[in-house]
Amino acid sequence: MHDGRVRVGKTARMTAVTTHHIAVNGVELVVHEAGDPGNPTVLLCHGFPELAHSWRHQFAPLVDAGFHVLAPDQRGYGHSSAPQEVDAYGIEQLTGDLFALLDHYGKEQAIFVGHDWGSIIVWQAAVLQPERVRAVVGVSVPYVEWPAPPTQLMNMVYGDRFFYILYFQQVGPPEAELDADPRDTMAKVLYGASGAATKGREMPTELPPMEGTGFLTMMDAPPALPYPGPEGPWLTDADLDEYAREFAHSGFFGPVSYYRNLDGNFAVLANLHADRVAMPSYFICGEDDVVRLMDPTGPERMRNLLPDYRGEVLIPDAGHWVQQEAPRAFNDALLGFLRTL
Repeated sequence: MHDGRVRVGKTARMTAVTTHHIAVNGVELVVHEAGDPGNPTVLLCHGFPELAHSWRHQFAPLVDAGFHVLAPDQRGYGHSSAPQEVDAYGIEQLTGDLFALLDHYGKEQAIFVGHDWGSIIVWQAAVLQPERVRAVVGVSVPYVEWPAPPTQLMNMVYGDRFFYILYFQQVGPPEAELDADPRDTMAKVLYGASGAATKGREMPTELPPMEGTGFLTMMDAPPALPYPGPEGPWLTDADLDEYAREFAHSGFFGPVSYYRNLDGNFAVLANLHADRVAMPSYFICGEDDVVRLMDPTGPERMRNLLPDYRGEVLIPDAGHWVQQEAPRAFNDALLGFLRTL
């Protein structure tokens, strides 16, 4: 699964990363662990469509800084359990997995760091059980409080036009499209949201109709590997093989079902608000992340809402996969925040 080699830029060094199958909260998670379990724990939560592999550049710097690191392949991903019911991927289950993982290690608290969907999970973990969250770092996706069920708002905005989250509400067509060729899917998605592909992009004024449009429809064929990044090549054949192999095993039903629970999650969190996120919080994002196009006021909103928000770092020339595209800059930002605790 993970050979323990952590590449940071052009250098490589060995850190002991072990892989465990751990039963938590009614599922079994594949968990990647590094560092002394007696040290403070940093829990790394990946996004869509990723794996713990997306944190490969963070293990060694965090261990060197004195942390115990846990990075699960979350439910539905890789060789972790993949329940076949949509409601198995609601926020209470997703955060419950993480809290149960802390229980397994005898930890009252951890620092929660999440990217993309993992960011949504760690923000909402901080709302649901703030006493378990020592500090929280959102990556790419800022803290959001929806004023109404999310898909209701999205339907008002997009109508019969294509928007991927509304497309993902259907059970069947999205996973059939993504499952057809997992390596091609991952190549297109990982390049398509990278800084090399998104720099200078603006929100489109014309969207295709929902009918007949897929998630991959508008994605160009990616260039040859490795993909270029601000600190050098960031995605190799071996990395893409890892993603393709794991998604060929898991399929995309579980990952896409996270999106199918957005309205249910809204109901769970309806009476819980940002004042509960009173622990230190922070935000890291690629300057060319497509999420910034969709939600450009995120940092300002967090400054106004979160009681101990300690700022944000926007990493130049990096896109959505910021901790993979610009690992040195990302690690500097993350460790800079951790030193404030």
